[in-house]
Amino acid sequence: MLDAISSGMSHVIDLLKLYQDDLLFYTGQHLMLVGISMAMALSIGLVAGIVLSRPSLRRYGEIGMQVFNVANAVPPMAVLMIALIVFGIGEVPTIIALWLASLLPIARNTYQGLLSINPSMREAARGIGLTPSQQLWLVELPNAVPTIMGGVRTALAINVGSAPLAYLIGANSLGSLILPGIYLHDNTKMLIGVVATSLLALILDGIMALLTRLIAPRGALTTEPAAF
Repeated sequence: MLDAISSGMSHVIDLLKLYQDDLLFYTGQHLMLVGISMAMALSIGLVAGIVLSRPSLRRYGEIGMQVFNVANAVPPMAVLMIALIVFGIGEVPTIIALWLASLLPIARNTYQGLLSINPSMREAARGIGLTPSQQLWLVELPNAVPTIMGGVRTALAINVGSAPLAYLIGANSLGSLILPGIYLHDNTKMLIGVVATSLLALILDGIMALLTRLIAPRGALTTEPAAF
């Protein structure tokens, strides 16, 4: 049995050496697509969630969330095709599609996280003379971190899992291993791409989980984040 395990590990190592250059290149391209689209989704989703949670605009909150729902209801493949028609082949349509796919979980969880803050905390903040802006930055956002980060982690998982489709419109990603492997019946190439994508998703999710524990107040971590 040990011989079989040793032989299997040796075979895996040989395969990794064979595909090392491709793995490094396509993983880098995958991370680039994910990084840019997630930065766009965070910049818009966080702002939208914060703005719609403010008392003066709260009555429009659910309407705003429905707008994001409509954008998110379109399958990533359909968004890719629409973006392909508008922007042509390459990275730009892929980034647009990934951005749209990632937007709703971030906006929704930011909105819900801020609404779920205990009213007594807001009363206490007002009682010590904090302005609405100070209440947001010093009280509301820190205590909403677990819920917000839950949305970020959901968005990141969707993003990493959808990025392989970039291959279909001429952009490089780990899909450049998966999809040709399927077309050419090269199971080894396909599995390497699939495993690499799965590991990347797990690693990034682990980083986000650690980041949540580092930046969230201790009391906030005892509250279960809202599931999107």
